[in-house]
Amino acid sequence: MVFLSGVINHKGSLGPRVWPRNSLPPGRVMGEVDLSPRIHSVDEVRNLAGVHLGHSKYLRVTQEMISSFAGATGDHQWIHVDETRAASGPFGHTIAHGYLILSLIPGLLNEVLVVDEPGTRINYGLNRVRFISPVLEGREVRLGAVVASVEPVETAWQIVLDVTVELRDAARPACVAQLVYRWYPA
Repeated sequence: MVFLSGVINHKGSLGPRVWPRNSLPPGRVMGEVDLSPRIHSVDEVRNLAGVHLGHSKYLRVTQEMISSFAGATGDHQWIHVDETRAASGPFGHTIAHGYLILSLIPGLLNEVLVVDEPGTRINYGLNRVRFISPVLEGREVRLGAVVASVEPVETAWQIVLDVTVELRDAARPACVAQLVYRWYPA
């Protein structure tokens, strides 16, 4: 079994880092369920630099989610919301907006890193995002994340995460991104 510990290396270029067969990242076990780190406070996040946080549970992307996102953003392109027309389109089905998949990341991230006293987490930006594979309605996605770096900034920690949104039973991910957060202690 090969564990992918991220899809963006620390230099920022796309390409997987791979744990060799029979070698696991520290604190991990072989199998379907990864052990996610649990820390007491945001100040402890500095100890996670370079650590693969594991994987979230799979989440089914429904037409209701896609249509709600279209309503919220005003992006009603037929490939997302017209099931009849999309059936004869390039994917044979409606697909999720790329930005919908991106917007699922914070919630899925909460499954792979538990912070007892989280303080305030602010989205600071994205260094890179690629939508690799379309997510057809009804498919399941999950998140894998690596803490690429942790640096003190003023009264906060700047955390850079390499994330992969995987599709169940697919060779290629739906999305890879490098997120930048500012975490302020409670």
